Amino acid sequence: MYLQKLSLVNFKNITSQSFDFQEKINCFVGNNGVGKTNILDAIYYLSFAKSYFNSVAIQNIKHGEGFFMVEGDYILNDRNEKIICSLKKGQKKILKRNGKNYDKFSEHIGQLPLVIVSPADRDLVTEGSDTRRKFIDGVISQQNKAYLKDLLAYNKVLSQRNALLKYFAANRTFDAVNIGVYNDQLAEYGSRIYEARKEFLATFIPIFNQKYKEISDDNEQVNLNYKSQLHDFSMDALMEKSLEKDKILQYTTVGIHKDDLNFEIGEYPIKKFGSQGQQKSYLIALKLAQFQFIKQQSKVTPILLLDDIFDKLDENRVLQIVNLVNNDEFGQIFITDTHSERTENIVKQSNKPYQIFKL
Repeated sequence: MYLQKLSLVNFKNITSQSFDFQEKINCFVGNNGVGKTNILDAIYYLSFAKSYFNSVAIQNIKHGEGFFMVEGDYILNDRNEKIICSLKKGQKKILKRNGKNYDKFSEHIGQLPLVIVSPADRDLVTEGSDTRRKFIDGVISQQNKAYLKDLLAYNKVLSQRNALLKYFAANRTFDAVNIGVYNDQLAEYGSRIYEARKEFLATFIPIFNQKYKEISDDNEQVNLNYKSQLHDFSMDALMEKSLEKDKILQYTTVGIHKDDLNFEIGEYPIKKFGSQGQQKSYLIALKLAQFQFIKQQSKVTPILLLDDIFDKLDENRVLQIVNLVNNDEFGQIFITDTHSERTENIVKQSNKPYQIFKL
């Protein structure tokens, strides 16, 4: 699979621009602020119908304009595919594949597999557990439709249960039958989500460990651990135990929405004890493991977006990553960098067709 052509209208800082791409390596170089990352985000939009960097869709419309449109022409399994995503102020976002509207955007997830590596990934280390759960969910959802369906259903029921708990508190009342209905649904969806996450991580963690070894030249020991309340108790038991606490706090305090990943270097949290270079290597290993996992599961080679990949990495780590990217396991790659010469010197070593766009 690869993206042949990208056309943008009023997307972020871009008024109107089109690009024709090489099948292998495409690079965007230029000073900070010229829109390199915005182009990668537009490619991301075509796979996920949302921005990687800004969840408020209307803020992706160019300032002063009334709409945006992102259009991509792909080759997928020897077929032409055209994807269009557009948004007009005051209206719903539209996603089309070959001229046909999607009723549910979730139906599109996984059709055009993609992995992005960005400085924004540092949030996985520095932010709360919600960010790390989204990472797990994003990887699994690209190749498991049943998981995505369960996750959407779980989050909907969770919201309804929380609203009911607030209603009980406001009206000084309680209905055991009503709360029991939500408990049963959360237990059903939550148990399946937990098992899917456990199964995924059993496969994913060895891939991650191998990728980190390759990037760090096997100089450091890292760990990735799945943390869940369901390791020790069933969803039913958890909710029964926490009911009084939930009533007081007016929200659901237990469940798979509290799961987390522990990122460690040696036996210590990488957030506190890892250098910037080690943290970035850790995140790149996560994303390259994500790439390999999706490729194995979907039998389609994902598009790889490398945003400002060489920031904060020493030369040896950059060289290790370049060697990985040169591997034929990768398909189409998009790179952004501020240094034109550095980028060209690196991609020349790949001995693969490349194109450099100077912005």
